[in-house]
Amino acid sequence: MISPTEAKILGLLISRPKGSYGSELVHASNGTLKRGTVYTTLSRLEDAGLVRSVEEPATEEYALPRTVYKITGDGVRARNELAEFMGFSAPGLAGGTA
Repeated sequence: MISPTEAKILGLLISRPKGSYGSELVHASNGTLKRGTVYTTLSRLEDAGLVRSVEEPATEEYALPRTVYKITGDGVRARNELAEFMGFSAPGLAGGTA
């Protein structure tokens, strides 16, 4: 079973099919997720196959490469299973892409 923090991150990623930067997840959580927690949890979710990361190369606008995180099909299923177990539903919960 996934943790509440993992569920929160997966829920945010479900609503962003093109993916998201870790800093965007921190901002989108309205203060419930901290930067260190997000990156540690994203790493754990990636190791579990629930999230995948894609590195974007540096650009003129961003001097360093940036990592985009996307939910996988397994991540969507894990989030939906938790929702079913807990007896709740949320917009976008059944959707999402890998």
